[in-house]
Amino acid sequence: MRAAILGIAWHLPERIETNEDLRQENPDWRMDDLYEKSGIRARHVAANDETASDLGCRAARKLLLREIVPNEQIDYLIFCTQCPDHFLPSGACVLQDSLGLGRHVGAFDVNLGCSGFVYGLQIAKSFVDSGVARNVLLVTADTYSKYIHPRDRTVRTLFGDGAAATLIGASEWGGAIGDFVIGTDGAGAENLIVRSGGLRKPRSSDTAKQITDDSGCTRSEDNLFMDGPAIFSFAITTVPRTVKRLLEKSALSPDEVDWYVYHQANKYMLEHLAKRSRIPKEKMIVDVETVGNTVSASIPLAIQRAVEGGRIRAGERLVLVGFGVGYSWAACTLIWRPEPER
Repeated sequence: MRAAILGIAWHLPERIETNEDLRQENPDWRMDDLYEKSGIRARHVAANDETASDLGCRAARKLLLREIVPNEQIDYLIFCTQCPDHFLPSGACVLQDSLGLGRHVGAFDVNLGCSGFVYGLQIAKSFVDSGVARNVLLVTADTYSKYIHPRDRTVRTLFGDGAAATLIGASEWGGAIGDFVIGTDGAGAENLIVRSGGLRKPRSSDTAKQITDDSGCTRSEDNLFMDGPAIFSFAITTVPRTVKRLLEKSALSPDEVDWYVYHQANKYMLEHLAKRSRIPKEKMIVDVETVGNTVSASIPLAIQRAVEGGRIRAGERLVLVGFGVGYSWAACTLIWRPEPER
């Protein structure tokens, strides 16, 4: 038996922010043009007192209620987020207690964004295949809305908050996580960043000063900054090469893949990546219209919603690709065949 995804559950905040809401708040924003390019009509936004760990906990509880495996057989909990509750302790430790998992569980955080889910799968697969763990619970959750200045249309129109919980273990039903290709280019770190708030540059009255750029977008160093053209250039160059390397490593042709599930950045990005890799549009999962870019949760969220919609079916082969902040990227193959509930 090989490590596989045994099940996925997801959770989105209750509050929904639509393009019409943004239009009323910012009459100068051309929301129709922004929708045409991004494919995003609405996104879910966490409440003021709601954190990424709250969202992750709710997703994990939904998954654990399915009783795919006994809770006592979960040996590790990995929490992937860039929106932690605290510098310390690790959010994974708090989640272990909130979820009522045993004290034998190993728990740690991973600070990765858009590539974090695939990185987490590689860690979980290595634990299961080596016998270090029977099952691993991977929780991915982010609340980028808390970093975004309300007058910065470059990011506010794109990002939504959300969480997913994924159970990885040895499959008796034919599912399998396959090969991986990963990479990093830290030279691109400045192109998607929250510059203040950590120990390198603590928040202060200076970092809170707001600046409006030439395009009319306002932000401070306490807010999320994204150089969209630079991110696009990075993705359009790196992702097709990564997919090509992955298929060669796995001895697969593009036609042997049933579904390509990329990080759900936006429709424009996904369409161009499909063209660059000569992937048929009908094989590319695009699920951004009502949720936006949910960062580390975007890939498992897109998978499970496609499963629930009857698109992805048991026995089909998927290619997953995460890419973005860091720069960081990761891709893998898998056979989708979740375990039945007990």
